[in-house]
Parts: sequence; C-alpha cells; structure tokens
Amino acid sequence: MGTRRVGIIGGGIVGVALAHRIVHLRQDVAVTVLEKEAQLGLHQTGRNSGVVHAGLYYTPGSLKARLCRRGVRLLRDFCNAGGLAYDECGKVVVALDDAELARLRAIHERAVANQVPGVRLVGGAELRELEPHVRGVAALHSPHTAIVDFRAVTERLAADAARLGATIHTGCRVTGIHEGADHVTAGGDGERWTFDDLVICGGLHTDRLAALAGDGDDPRMVPFRGEYYELRRDRRHLVRALVYPVPDPRYPFLGVHLTRRVDGGVLVGPNAVLALAREGYRWADLRLGDLRDTLVWPGFLRMAARHWRTGVRELVGSLSTRAFARGAQRLVPELRPADLRRARSGVRAQAVARDGTLVDDFRVSRQGRVVAIRNAPSPAATSSMAIAEHIAGLLFADGEPPPP
Repeated sequence: MGTRRVGIIGGGIVGVALAHRIVHLRQDVAVTVLEKEAQLGLHQTGRNSGVVHAGLYYTPGSLKARLCRRGVRLLRDFCNAGGLAYDECGKVVVALDDAELARLRAIHERAVANQVPGVRLVGGAELRELEPHVRGVAALHSPHTAIVDFRAVTERLAADAARLGATIHTGCRVTGIHEGADHVTAGGDGERWTFDDLVICGGLHTDRLAALAGDGDDPRMVPFRGEYYELRRDRRHLVRALVYPVPDPRYPFLGVHLTRRVDGGVLVGPNAVLALAREGYRWADLRLGDLRDTLVWPGFLRMAARHWRTGVRELVGSLSTRAFARGAQRLVPELRPADLRRARSGVRAQAVARDGTLVDDFRVSRQGRVVAIRNAPSPAATSSMAIAEHIAGLLFADGEPPPP
C-alpha cells in the first residue's frame, strides 16, 4: 500500500495540532497543511486571551467537556516538555448577589462532574484573600486554570510536525474542493493538491469550505468581534490572576472578565458585537459579501429577534469606554475608565443553526473523504491537542485517543 495523503485546511492551533498528532501517530502518512495567511495562527489562535480553560462550564459528557479536560493535560505536558510558559495562576468566577450564587452553584456541580481538579466554592472573605480588589458574595475558585501563549504553542507544534515530515504551506487560499472516486483535491490560486483524506479546520471560514466539499449549509458561521482593553501598567495590581463573572446561561460567551497574561499584562474583556466581516477586527472592517451572508441566514434573523436587547447593550459597550468599564467595575470597583487602554480585538467563529440556536458544543461532520470541524469556539485552543486525537480517531482505526 502506498503512502496515505492527508490534507488539512487551516493553520490555526487546531489544524497544526492535528498535523502534529498524525505525524507522531503514523509514519506511513504524508501530511500537508494549507494556510491562507502568510503566517500560522493569526486569527482566533493569536487573538484570544490565552486562558487554558479547566472545564468549568461545559455540559458533562459533551465533546467540549471531554476534549477540554483531555486537552488541558496534553497541552500542559507539551508546554512543560518544550519549555513553553504554562502558568497555573488560577481563576475565580464571582457571584455578585444571591441570584448569581444559585447559578454559580450549578457551575460548581458541572465542574465537579467534569472532574476539574481542586475546584471549590469560597465565601466573600476568602475571595478577598485570593483577589484583594475583587468584590462578590462568593466565588468558584479553580486553582489549576492556566495561561499560555497559544501562538507560541502553535509555532512549536508546527516546527515539531515539520521535523517529522509534515509539509506546511502558507499563503495558500483554497477556493475549490472536488472529490473523486479514490481521492479529493483542493485548489486555489493556480495550485492544486491531491489527498486521500481532507480535514477542514478553517475557523471563521469552515462553513464555506465545507460547502465547497458538498456539505450542508447548517450551521453557518456568524462572526462576533470581541474587543479588549488592557490595564495601564501602574494598575495591573488590581488583578492577581483571572477574574470572571457568572456567565449568562443563554449565551456561550463568558462576559467581560479580567485576564492576566504570560507577558504580565492584564486584559479586560471581551464584549461580543456582530462583526461586519469574517475577519472584522474593527468597525471599519466591512466586507459586503460577509455581511450579506450573515444577514440573509435565517438562523441569524431568528437569533437577533430573540436577543436584540443584549445586542444593543454590547453595542453601547463597544462605542463607550465608560460603558465598557462598568462591566469590569462590577467585579473590581476600584477600576476606572482612565485605567483602560485599547488593545487588540478578536473575532469568534460562532456557529448559528438555522433555527437561531447558538451552537454550543464542538461539531464535526463528514462528507465522503472530507471531515469538517463545523463548530470549534472556545475552548478550542485549550482542547486543540485532544480535538486532534478525536479527528485522528475518525481517520485511522488505530488513532483512537486513550481513555481520560
């Protein structure tokens, strides 16, 4: 039997982790990664907060819950073995009143069911010991929640995969996918590659790439921009580690939070506003084709009809630093708008179903020789190496991941 050829579209952390997994798993497979940008990990991978999520929020038994917990262990071991920064600084999820306390207890139950280590409820006094400038009636403390530089992890995974034979092409935009009887081709910009299997890890463009392969149009990617501020250097002492609000259970977003980074900075955010382009990191970034695809999707219209009030609040926070700061002040009363400086934004690839549902769990589809990761929002970076194991298990009978 000849060498099996596997193509991967997308050079973010998920696609690169899959290449890394395959070349370690099988020496008889030729792996090729096709990334449209000139560098790896420029979008969701390089524009997130750098948090290694412990698995607090996710429905027990879901792909998110299982792959997040497995992914944490794989990521930690990889960073430790490679000398990459991995800081278990810890995290508190803060309840501000009794209504939030009930939701916090439900999160604690999920965290215990997901076997998150060391997680426990603490009262207001102990919260102040952990985070002296944070106020709340209680908190959920996750001491092993960590921070990393996901872009650095991606580059190390890529270097390791290339050393073992993977081929990584940047500047390769795929505009056509065609499946034959015994192969699948991917092409664009006058180039063409032939594979036995193709995996789409296209993030913000996965639905379009899946459509090129003949997959269905449900769900569709709707881009939400998450805008960040950062604390001035002389105000970073307001936060020791990671401080989160109790999230609204109606949404997969976690709300404005304060996040210490491995470089010592402290991010505040993100919010969640509709982006006017798939890669719309600023209000000025407008692509009419992208916006049209969002607005004509029945799922978006149904979602907007249900949640327009929340959308208006997020819009106000986007346009006003003072309004944005109010969200953080609920957690850290000493924080002032003048403490904030604009930082970079990210765009979350959020899958929205035709019925208007925000797809919460990871979702993977298969169409012939093409596997598409149709929904992989946070904690996809945390889970990336476990997602890679899962996809390898779909491609190779002996590629199933070991038990957790």
